[in-house]
Amino acid sequence: MSSTADRTFSRTDQVVDVLEQHRFDATPLVAWMTANIDGFATPLEVRQFQGGMSNPTFLMTDANGRRYVLRKKPPGELLPSAHAVDREHKITSALADTSVPVVRTLALCEDTSIIGTEFFLMDHANGRVFHDPSLPDLEARDRAAVYQSMIETLAALHQVDFRAVGLEDYGRVGGYMGRQVARWSKQYEASKTDELPAMDKLMVWLPENMPDDSETTIVHGDFRLENLIVAPESNEVVAALDWELSTLGHPLSDLAYNCLPYYWPEESFGDMRGLDPSTPGIPSEEDYVATYCRLTGRGEIENWTFYLVLSLFRLAAIIQGVYYRGLQGNASSPEALLRRDLARQLAVRAWGLAEERG
Repeated sequence: MSSTADRTFSRTDQVVDVLEQHRFDATPLVAWMTANIDGFATPLEVRQFQGGMSNPTFLMTDANGRRYVLRKKPPGELLPSAHAVDREHKITSALADTSVPVVRTLALCEDTSIIGTEFFLMDHANGRVFHDPSLPDLEARDRAAVYQSMIETLAALHQVDFRAVGLEDYGRVGGYMGRQVARWSKQYEASKTDELPAMDKLMVWLPENMPDDSETTIVHGDFRLENLIVAPESNEVVAALDWELSTLGHPLSDLAYNCLPYYWPEESFGDMRGLDPSTPGIPSEEDYVATYCRLTGRGEIENWTFYLVLSLFRLAAIIQGVYYRGLQGNASSPEALLRRDLARQLAVRAWGLAEERG
């Protein structure tokens, strides 16, 4: 595996030296951890996880060999409501005693004088992170088991009673998709660098084709294979990661987003990969969605195309923001600058679906 783009999977202990734009003085952090983390022992080694496009994430090891993961906001001027590490900490903590697998959180620090931005700490979880949804390194039965565990994790999340776990104020009930269209239209406009006619068409089409928007559950917001840790020696999902886009919302938006590899632009590249559904062990989209419906007690899904189009549009806006931050020099990875054409590709794919099926 010669580069990040060539990876099919990585381990959760694979890190690099801290990137120049994300370096910070660890001395105040050590003092803060000494005061707030039981059992912490100096000195502290800090390395950085590679490949994330949003919140910089670090693997830290103390003198006793205990590993911690630190997740922080990126430096520089940020788009409104982006990189909400406090929300990540809140929801991960709330889900700790549910059937949804998450990494245990340790502490949140909102004092920006420590390392320059807000951050939170959590335990380190051993496992594998798969970057290619076709899972080329696994046998067919193992691929099927990973996909089964992934859809079981999503179904479990959507069945959590958000009021019972103290998340009744985590978002608004109903109207989620309308707010998503408005939010990502605004975020896209704020980070726009080129004219993308398909995005302009989608910003008109989506409000005009909105289905019922009342159903409400916890939604992850970025639920995909690459944001899951799979156990080292089994095919079970042991933790869902990257909760910064989570909120209360419509569960089918999460499901559609999870199904986007079936619709990924053919001309896309590198680690942003589509799925070859003919790969032995990989379920068809129809079977995968049917499994979700069975697990959640749901009947036939109406307006499936809308949820897919919304997910593609939303991701196009997110990728545009990644590219915009890359131009500013404060993205979490230098690969952000490679994303210039991906927003256009996603928007064109979304508009093609809207025209074909809408």
